[in-house]
Amino acid sequence: MGDTTIRELVYGKGAHVDPMACVEDINAALATRIAAGYPHSIWQMVEHMNYWMDYEVHRINGHAIPYPDHAIASWPPHPEPAGETEWFATRQRFSKLLDRLASLAESDALDNTVPPDKPDLPPPTVGAIVKQMIAHNSYHVGQIALLRRQFDAWPPQRGGDSW
Repeated sequence: MGDTTIRELVYGKGAHVDPMACVEDINAALATRIAAGYPHSIWQMVEHMNYWMDYEVHRINGHAIPYPDHAIASWPPHPEPAGETEWFATRQRFSKLLDRLASLAESDALDNTVPPDKPDLPPPTVGAIVKQMIAHNSYHVGQIALLRRQFDAWPPQRGGDSW
């Protein structure tokens, strides 16, 4: 049996801002802007979340991708030139991967185990992986929200806490 709360958290609920609302209304110029002293753009954060959601969906589907040797491998280089077409594709992929996590949250597979991605770890459940992805995304979407505030681009058109 699926878990409605997990599904709702995929799309943001309560203190968790809606990930798509946080990125859907910004253009490529803002998505690639780098804040002074900050290492990544919004675009890079979305691609980083895409990397890990894709990684975990493949693993859940039995098509394991090798675990990266270093964390930097899950961070893309800064996109230059930054075009609207490429930014649109990044957001579309983000939306589809969120939808896939939501589908998993609603499925009967939450208690199924998945082979661990490191040999010294116990096999996680699909539910545990989905929850980890929600936490990971929430962390980075919070960073995106802070960058948007710094760039005077908050709140998103669909809303977001601004107290």
